[in-house]
Amino acid sequence: MTVPLDSSDMPGPMKHVRKALPHDSAEMHVMGTATYIDDMPEPVGTLHVVPGWAREAVRGRIVSVNLDDVRSAPGVVAVLTAKDVPGINDCSSSFGGDPVLAEDEILFYGQVVFAVVATSRDAARRAAIRAKIEVSPITPILTPEDAIDADTTVLPDYQFRRGSPETGMTAAEEVLEGSMRIGGQEHFYLEGQVAMAQPQESGGMMVYTSTQHPTEVQHTVAKVLGVPDAAVTAEVRRMGGGFGGKESQANQWAALASLAARFTGQACKVRLDRDDDMIMTGKRHDFRVDWKIGYDLDGRIRAVDMEFLARCGYSPDLSLGVNDRTLFHADSSYFYPDASIRSRRLRTDTCSNTAFRGFGGPQGMLAAERMIDAIAIKLEKDPLDIRKLNFYDGERNLTPYGMPVEEFEVMHDLISQLEESSDYWNRRDDVNDFNSANAVLKKGLALTPVKFGISFTLKHLNQAGALVHLYTDGSVHLNHGGTEMGQGLYQKVAQVVAEEFGVTLDKVRITATNTSKVPNTSPTAASSGTDLNAMAAKVAAAEIKGRLIEFLCEQHQCGTDAIRFSDNKVFVADESFPLSEIAKQAHWARIQLSHAGFYATPGITWDRESATGRPFYYFAYGGACAEVTIDTMTGEMTVDRVDILHDVGHSINPAIDLGQIEGGFAQGMGWLTTEELVWDEKGRLRTHAPSTYKIPTAADIPADFNVQLYKGSGNPQSTVYRSKAVGEPPVMLANAVFCAINDAIASLSPGQIPNLDAPATPEAIMKAVQDLRSRRPSS
Repeated sequence: MTVPLDSSDMPGPMKHVRKALPHDSAEMHVMGTATYIDDMPEPVGTLHVVPGWAREAVRGRIVSVNLDDVRSAPGVVAVLTAKDVPGINDCSSSFGGDPVLAEDEILFYGQVVFAVVATSRDAARRAAIRAKIEVSPITPILTPEDAIDADTTVLPDYQFRRGSPETGMTAAEEVLEGSMRIGGQEHFYLEGQVAMAQPQESGGMMVYTSTQHPTEVQHTVAKVLGVPDAAVTAEVRRMGGGFGGKESQANQWAALASLAARFTGQACKVRLDRDDDMIMTGKRHDFRVDWKIGYDLDGRIRAVDMEFLARCGYSPDLSLGVNDRTLFHADSSYFYPDASIRSRRLRTDTCSNTAFRGFGGPQGMLAAERMIDAIAIKLEKDPLDIRKLNFYDGERNLTPYGMPVEEFEVMHDLISQLEESSDYWNRRDDVNDFNSANAVLKKGLALTPVKFGISFTLKHLNQAGALVHLYTDGSVHLNHGGTEMGQGLYQKVAQVVAEEFGVTLDKVRITATNTSKVPNTSPTAASSGTDLNAMAAKVAAAEIKGRLIEFLCEQHQCGTDAIRFSDNKVFVADESFPLSEIAKQAHWARIQLSHAGFYATPGITWDRESATGRPFYYFAYGGACAEVTIDTMTGEMTVDRVDILHDVGHSINPAIDLGQIEGGFAQGMGWLTTEELVWDEKGRLRTHAPSTYKIPTAADIPADFNVQLYKGSGNPQSTVYRSKAVGEPPVMLANAVFCAINDAIASLSPGQIPNLDAPATPEAIMKAVQDLRSRRPSS
C-alpha cells in the first residue's frame, strides 16, 4: 500500500484543499433539483406503506387486534403484522428489544403494531386509523424518579472514578451540591424518515434509505427478511438532515418497506408523516444530574461527585455509547483531582432515546459548566476567572478516565484570543452597569469553552473504506462509506481526491454511498466522517497514483521526484502529458487503475471493562461568548451578541466548516432555550409538531453574530491534511447562552445560585427568577 503524503510534505500551494468551495449540491439545493428519496421516480406499481399504531393506548398488553376494517378500506393491498415477518422481528442496532412490529404488548405510545400497504399514501393513511386495538393498560414508568423507584434500567450502571473523592470532599474548604434537569431534543430533520425498497431477482432487495448507517440498514433488512446480508443492497445519495436521528432509527422504516416489497413483489415506499415521525422515533437523552463539588477559597476544584440519571426509553438502542460519552465529557475543560462520575441508564415507557449531535457529550459538559457557575456565584467572582483557574494545564492534564490532554495550550490560547476579541471585560462592566440601572430587564454574559473528544468510543467503528477508479479519459469515480446529510462530507472528500490526482473538481464524480461498493461501513457519526472516509479515499488515490508514478519512472528512466500531478496533467521532468493519456498508457500496460482504500484510526486503545486506555484520537476545541437580556416579569429572553472562535485544525473547506459551526451553535441554542419535549401523565408526547415544538428561527439568531476559525498550527495528529472534525463540537458552544441566562438571573440576588433547568424557556426562566427571589435575604 502506498502511504499518502502528510500535509506537511505537500510541495507548493494546494489547489483544492483548504479552499472555501461551495457544497457539491449547493446549486441543486437552491434550485430544488437535488434528488431525495421522495423525489426519485417510482417504478410502475409502487405501493405505499403506512405504520399503524394503537392511538388510544399508551403502555399495556395487547388483548386483541381487529384489522378487518383496515383490510377492506379502498386501495389497501395488504396489512402486515408481526406474523408476516419471515426472519427476526427486531430492528435494533445493538442489544435487541426493538420489534419492527409489536406482538404481545405496547411498550410506548406510538409503537407500530401493523403496516398498511396500499396503492397510495393517502389511502394507506386513511385505512390505518380504522384499526381496533384493545390493550390492557399498565401504569407507565415515565420519569427518572419512576424508574429509580421501580429499579429498572436498560443497561448496567457505569462509572469513572479517580483518587478518593470522599477524602477530597472532606478536605475541601467549601462544598456545594445541587441538581439540574437537562431536557431532550427532537432531531427535526427537514426530510423525515423515508425508505423505498425494490425486490430483485433471486430474493434480493434494493433499499433506498435515508440513513446515516447504510450497513446497519442492510443488516437489519436481511435479518428481518431472513436472507444473507449479501442479498440486500442499501444506498443513500443524500439525506435532508440526520443529526443522529437516522443512525439507528432509519432501520425500522427500511425494514417495513422491504417487508412489504417481499410480501407483494412490488416496489414499496414508506414516508412518515411529521407527527408520526416525532411520536415514533427517539430523541436526545434527557437527564437529571445530581452533583456535588468541593473547592478552595480561590475557586480551584478539589473533588467532584456527579450522577447522571438518563431517561433512555423502552430499549437500549444506542444508550451505551451515548451515556458513556456523557461521562467522557463531564469534565468539560476542567481538571478534577478526585472524581466519582456515575451513570444510570434508566428504562422508561417512552420512545427509545438515541443518537443526537454530540452523542451525550453536551449534557455532560453543561453539568460541568453549572458547577463552575455555582462556585463563581458563591465566591462572588467572575465565572471566566474560575473557568481559567481550573483549565487543564501542563501539570494537571489527566482526564478522569486517564487520557492526557495534550493540546491544553490550544485551549488556553483560543480562550485568551476570544476573551480579547469579544471585549469580555469591558462588556462585563457594561452588563453590571445595566443591571444596576434596570429593575426588570437584566443582562447576562458568559464565555465558555469546548473540549470534545473525536473518535468512536466503540473501537471497531473507527475504520472506513473507499473505492476510487481512474478512467482512461482522466476522470475519477469516487465512492466511500460516509453519508451526506448536508454537512459537506462528499464535497470535502472530493476535494481531497482532486488534490491527490492533481485534477480539477469537475473530473471527480461523486457517487451515492452503496453497500455493494464499500462494505461493512461505520455510521457517519461521532464527527469522524471526514477523518475516516477522506483518509480512506486519500489512501486509494495515492495507491493508484503510486502505480502511475512507478510506470512513468520505468518509461522515462527518471526518479519519483521528477514527476508531479497538477491541472489535469502529469509533469515528467520538463515534459507534460494529459492525465488521460497517461491513464490510457497505463491501461495498455495492464496496470490496475482502481483501488479500494482502507483506513483505521491509529492509537485508539480504550478498554471499557477496565475503563483504561485512550478513547479519542484528539480533542477539538472552541469557545463562545454570549450576551443575553431577560425580562424578569415575563421570562422572555433575547440573545444580544455571540462571539465564537473554533478550532478546526487546518480546514479542508473553511466555508463548509463555518456553516457547520453556525448551524451547530443554533441547534445547541434551540436545545437549551426553546425546544421543550412534553409528555403527559399517560406517556403521550404532546409536542409532536412545529405548532408546539419550537426550533430556532432566523429571528432567534443574534444580529451581532461573529464566527471565526482559530488560526493554529493544525492538528498534531496525522489526520487528513491536519484538519479537525467539526460536526458535533459546535453544539456545545451554545452552553455560553445558557450560562449567560443563568448569569442574568443570578444578578437578582448575589451569592444565590439559580435553580435553572434546560431548556431555559420563558417558563423555566420565570420559575428560576421566582425561586431566587423567594430565597433572597430580607433587607
